[in-house]
Amino acid sequence: MQTRQPSPDGKRDLAVAAAILAGHLPPEFAPLATLAYNYWWSWAPGGEDVFSSLDPHRWQRCGMNPVRLLQELDPSRLRVLAMQPGVLPRVEALARALREELRRPERAITVPGRPAVIVCAEFGIHRSLPFYAGGLGVLAGDFLKEVSDQGYPAAGIGLFYSQGSFHQRVDNSGWQHEFWLDTDSDRLPAAVVTGADGAPLTVSVPMRGRELTAQVWRVDVGRVPLYLLDTNHPGNVPGDRWITSRLYVGNREVRLAQYALLGIGGIRAMRAMGIEPAIIHLNEGHAGLALLELLREQIAAGAGVEAATERVRAATVFTTHTPVAAGNETLSTDDLRSVLPDLPASLGMEWPEVVAMGRIRPEDPAEPFGLTPFALRMTGAANAVSRLHGEVARQMWHDLWPGVAPEQVPIGHVTNGVHMATWMAPEMWALLGRYLPGWPASAADPATWEHVDEIPDGELWAVRCQLRAGLGGFVRDRSVVERLGRGEALPYAESAARAWSDDSLTAGFARRIATYKRLYLVTRNLDRGLRLMNGELPVQLVIAGRAHPSDDDAKRTVQQVFALNYLPNLAGRVVFLEEHDMALSARLVRGSDLWVNLPRPLNEASGTSGMKSALNGGLQLSVLDGWWAEAYDGANGWAIASNPGLPAAEQDAQDATALFDLLESEVLPLFYARNEHGIPHGWVQKMKASLKSIGPRFTATRMLGEYVDRARALRGAPGE
Repeated sequence: MQTRQPSPDGKRDLAVAAAILAGHLPPEFAPLATLAYNYWWSWAPGGEDVFSSLDPHRWQRCGMNPVRLLQELDPSRLRVLAMQPGVLPRVEALARALREELRRPERAITVPGRPAVIVCAEFGIHRSLPFYAGGLGVLAGDFLKEVSDQGYPAAGIGLFYSQGSFHQRVDNSGWQHEFWLDTDSDRLPAAVVTGADGAPLTVSVPMRGRELTAQVWRVDVGRVPLYLLDTNHPGNVPGDRWITSRLYVGNREVRLAQYALLGIGGIRAMRAMGIEPAIIHLNEGHAGLALLELLREQIAAGAGVEAATERVRAATVFTTHTPVAAGNETLSTDDLRSVLPDLPASLGMEWPEVVAMGRIRPEDPAEPFGLTPFALRMTGAANAVSRLHGEVARQMWHDLWPGVAPEQVPIGHVTNGVHMATWMAPEMWALLGRYLPGWPASAADPATWEHVDEIPDGELWAVRCQLRAGLGGFVRDRSVVERLGRGEALPYAESAARAWSDDSLTAGFARRIATYKRLYLVTRNLDRGLRLMNGELPVQLVIAGRAHPSDDDAKRTVQQVFALNYLPNLAGRVVFLEEHDMALSARLVRGSDLWVNLPRPLNEASGTSGMKSALNGGLQLSVLDGWWAEAYDGANGWAIASNPGLPAAEQDAQDATALFDLLESEVLPLFYARNEHGIPHGWVQKMKASLKSIGPRFTATRMLGEYVDRARALRGAPGE
């Protein structure tokens, strides 16, 4: 009897890579190699400390990449460290905790053993894996981490970008310049998936008149494998090897090839690895072409188009992440022909039939193929990412369901949430652990957070001050280095180091720079801004964010805000930091007292940076859009009730005035109203209200629970 070979899944390949790395280490440090090849360490309590303590300077130089750190460390240094008290016990404790984590029993989503498969163009797991551009990717990473924590089977499918996202430099005029660096795959916590013969597992996708070959990498995110398709393969011509070079590449034809590879190739890779999904979750329209492959499979198996469509719907869910046009890409028939010329034949259709599936009005020959309409039409359940975004999406796409009132359009919502262990500072985590019963296991229970009221105001304020001071030290150091790097004069470069205060109200604004996010509002009413920043009750502002390389309007916003640096008496009160990545984001959301968000209303689908800030005791000053529209209760922060019906210029003027009015009349007086012990009890009470109302509702724990319920409802599976 012939033994059936197990399907390749990359698990053995990662183990081999870890074993090779372990061979370069003293035996007592060998467990670090296995830890380095699983990103679970990045959110495990004390995980980062274990690696950073080996060589703090090199840890930063290595981009917090544990594989590279261990490759570069001199073994003699490790032998010296082994003699220091507590070092080896911490290593063994973390290694033991990972083994126990991987042995925990698995929970079922629908059918036991069948995973959810999440297909997304970007995954933000950690700064050392540069395959993310912004909120979509970071949310996808948080999702995988939470799935791992909760013990559900899952797998992620994305793309392995050989140059990743771009790096940012800002010149003396404030203009953003971009550059890309090759990712050294030999130093990543990743391995190429191989088959039983030891050769890389590959999948092929007919594209542009030839077969495109992609190999598959595996990255472990706790209990969840993340599979990344890579066309940098010797079997491809140079142009095809470039397809997975850069994230959201500006070249349209290359970008469409990425979407085809992600969708069609992603499903084929899933099949090649023997993954039988409980549900396939398509994250944003970039992944929508996976539905074409699923449809092709059903038709090839003998199903008619109608029956095949129903089977695809029964197996898929779709999340739309933005109402902004740029995030809902459309393809002309010529676009599809150029990238997937063989598509109609594979489906047994003609081109007009194929394109009609992605039109809002299928009968309109002038309408292009829309990735979002196609996904909404072809999946069994669809959702927006906040309550307000659900309302906007139902109105936006209601023509897909003729005769159905907008409020009855079948697009629900699952409001985004963030992975608490990734984004909450250890200091805040420890404080809550002392006062909240059952922490952190009980963190999803609103009753747990009611115990926040029992935390002495002095202790909560002390943690807030500690986090602000930590950010202050970072701002002083980094701003000087960046300014000198731009060739600025030394006195100006050192101005932030002199003027930045650990005691002043610190406001943060950090997110992807797009015009609809209206960062430029902070530059309006400059006279008022100058008075506030240099008054008796001062505020200081730290800004970070990157504009898309092709978005000159957003770059002009960066330039406009950057000019604040040169205004008299502001050089040290407003700081723009380059290279906004996950590590910088964590510092900012942890250290800022006030988180500012100014989107043009109805354009912010959800946003998550404010949720991260709130978990660290930060308060929100935000337009009532996205998640804040359902989180704000009058006691947990401040809201700008922007009027979406106004002309843009009038709306901007009103909202900028409201921003400065709130700062001047409410925010600053509350922050600086101290008792004899220096504690602002009114501010701390608002912090407590924020923690109690936001903590249990806007985490990935709640978000994942809602997605699991929807998957079970779609597949007719009972709950737990």
